[in-house]
Amino acid sequence: MCGIVGYIGEQDSKEILLKGLERLEYRGYDSAGIAVRNGDGIKVFKEKGRIADLRGVVEESTTGNTGIGHTRWATHGKPSKVNAHPHQNTSDRFTIVHNGVIENYHHIQRDYLGDVEMESDTDTEIIVQLIGKFVENGQTTQEAFSEALKLMKGSYAIALLDADEEQTIYVAKNKSPLLVGLGDSFNVVASDAMAMLQVTDQFVELMDKEVVIVKKDSVQILTLEGEEVTREPFKAEIDMSDIDKGTYPHYMLKEIDEQPAVMRKIIQAYQDENDQLTIDSSILDALESADRLYIIAAGTSYHAGLIGKEYLEKMAGIPVEVHVASEFGYNMPLLSEKPLFIFISQSGETADSRQVLVRIKELGHSSLTVTNVAGSTLSREADHTLLLYAGPEIAVASTKAYTAQLAVLAILASVTAERRGREIGFDLIQEMGIVANAIQAQVDMKEELEKLAADFLSTTRNCFFIGRLMDYFVGLEGALKLKEISYIQAEGFAGGELKHGTIALIEEGTPVIALATQESVNLNIRGNVKEVAARGAHTCIISMEGLNEEGDSHVLPKVHELLTPIVSVIPLQLISYYAALHRDCDVDKPRNLAKSVTVE
Repeated sequence: MCGIVGYIGEQDSKEILLKGLERLEYRGYDSAGIAVRNGDGIKVFKEKGRIADLRGVVEESTTGNTGIGHTRWATHGKPSKVNAHPHQNTSDRFTIVHNGVIENYHHIQRDYLGDVEMESDTDTEIIVQLIGKFVENGQTTQEAFSEALKLMKGSYAIALLDADEEQTIYVAKNKSPLLVGLGDSFNVVASDAMAMLQVTDQFVELMDKEVVIVKKDSVQILTLEGEEVTREPFKAEIDMSDIDKGTYPHYMLKEIDEQPAVMRKIIQAYQDENDQLTIDSSILDALESADRLYIIAAGTSYHAGLIGKEYLEKMAGIPVEVHVASEFGYNMPLLSEKPLFIFISQSGETADSRQVLVRIKELGHSSLTVTNVAGSTLSREADHTLLLYAGPEIAVASTKAYTAQLAVLAILASVTAERRGREIGFDLIQEMGIVANAIQAQVDMKEELEKLAADFLSTTRNCFFIGRLMDYFVGLEGALKLKEISYIQAEGFAGGELKHGTIALIEEGTPVIALATQESVNLNIRGNVKEVAARGAHTCIISMEGLNEEGDSHVLPKVHELLTPIVSVIPLQLISYYAALHRDCDVDKPRNLAKSVTVE
């Protein structure tokens, strides 16, 4: 994986492909390449590093009105020019780009390609060599393509060029996202609509295990058995201005600053004409009939799920379990009689979560996806969807999507509570307005938070975050942010767990960032801070107004205690940002990470 683009039409494809790949840079990648077809055949250019490096090797004289491109995030084989996509078969007739993981590629190589010498270390090359072998044995390209797809196990999104067919791109997907975009005398292929909004906003979604024949004036969708499928296009509702960085040095900083506006947008999106919070009645019916909720998520979304559990249990009174998607799919616990599964995913394309969704659908259970991307795989395939309305999030490290997840989960819990006749004891709309103002106050304190980052994190090799109750969950997210973009070894712990082992790691000068926003455990967490300080830790207390004490490093504006996680994470985001900046790290594109994790 990570990103695919393709173009077939009447214009020169080269620049369209390169610009499309630049739109996909936010996903994270280690190499990139394009293939352009013209009268001389297929010309392939690829390079390790950034799109800028790729531009340096693409010959300006090369032109062609058909092409495919790819940004790679290494899964099989180290990042290198040789392992970069596109890949070709031995005769150079076929050229392929691929996202995903072919789980049985060793078996395919052993059973079908024993006499073929591989150039790369990738599973992707196996696909193109297999197609080439089938064509050598007398099959047409379409037959060979379909036959190869039937043999492959795992995930894939594929675009294939045949040097002998000037006006065709062969396309298929399974578990990995891929769209076909429609234009006037041209069509495009993209793993993300954002990549091709420069040329069209009309897209056709593809389903798993379909064969798609893309020409400049037609798109034919077939099942693997050859049955034709008709599907209407949809309009991608993305504002191109949202994708631009503007005057900001980094997308991450822009997205941190957008969070107050996102809070207000969410409140507006979930209000009815009477200014009351509302959720689609079918979703409320699903929650009402469930005896237990199972939140499935990964990474930052998992941390949001832990706080969502608090909201749904404390407000709505429904038991909730929170599970890591990649573990749940292979070790499913005993389920309740009437479960409802809630999938939380910024992109809606998280492969770990999707494999759980596929399983629970087979078992006949209901599902709800909470996502930032309308029309994403998890949104399409779940029974219900709640949108985040956060706008495109480009930086790999999630910020505004995370706080949006917390806000939407709070609204879901509040409206469900009302449906169940439960009083939550406060006006959520009013309190969310206070939260938006509190976030604004935090993003306006960049100088103070940059100084904290310099004081505590400029030279350290590790850092600990501690908290109790919901502060513990926020600490987990703070630690993830810091390690993601600054590469500081950071861990989040429940404050009371320190004495059960973790305190052995405290050395002279070890930074410990403690959150103190929960009144019932305020004295407890401060006691934990004294424990680590006595052993040499460099302690930073971030407290809530009303619970603050002299010597605290940073004080947050007071908000309702249940909603403190939406505010207390903001300084942790900014501290992580400045820690990465001071260490000359690539803030928006941290090493080894991808924005949309589309492989298990």
